Amino acid sequence: MSTIAAIRVPAEEFALAETLSRVPGVEFETVRVVAHDDRVLPLVWAQTDDEDALERALADDPSVENERLLADLADERLYRMDWVANIETVVYALLEHDGTVLSASGRADGWHLRILFPDRDSLSATHDFATDEDIPLSLEQVADLNEGRGSQFALTERQHQALLAAYERGYYEVPQDVTMAELADEFDVSAQAVSQRLHRAYRNLIENALVIGRPTDTIEE
Repeated sequence: MSTIAAIRVPAEEFALAETLSRVPGVEFETVRVVAHDDRVLPLVWAQTDDEDALERALADDPSVENERLLADLADERLYRMDWVANIETVVYALLEHDGTVLSASGRADGWHLRILFPDRDSLSATHDFATDEDIPLSLEQVADLNEGRGSQFALTERQHQALLAAYERGYYEVPQDVTMAELADEFDVSAQAVSQRLHRAYRNLIENALVIGRPTDTIEE
């Protein structure tokens, strides 16, 4: 049973810690992450208003080697680099348990990662490894993929079905191809019930896809 875990790691306990502390407001977001031996090889987007400070900080950061600028856009830069320190948990998850980093974003307040594990035992082993190594890893959310395609965003099956039907029937088109009442007829419930279901789905989507790092303890139907 494949499992997606949302994990938070303090900035000072993960890669690019020195860069995050030296460059105010810098944000990182990975595109691809693979592990090889004792290092992690990511493609990383960096957003900052001070590109010179970023370059200096990366050059001095002991957790980074072989950084190479691949693209320089108006408001962000794409780098290929090697992470060589403070990445033990990610290396363990990827190499020992066939984990896959779906996303990783870093700011001054910490790193937020979404890792796909082949099963819950692999997640538990990774969490135990971090505990044994005194790595302050916070497990913020866990979702099993067989709970439905919406589970990774904390959607219930009803919320997922309502969103999908609304999209496929043209509810979000301008002008709308279907009304709320017509959607309600499709599910044999009231228009108010569908409206509330969609609003809760929007909230869960925003909280789990956009507001990174906020835990979801309960899911409302």
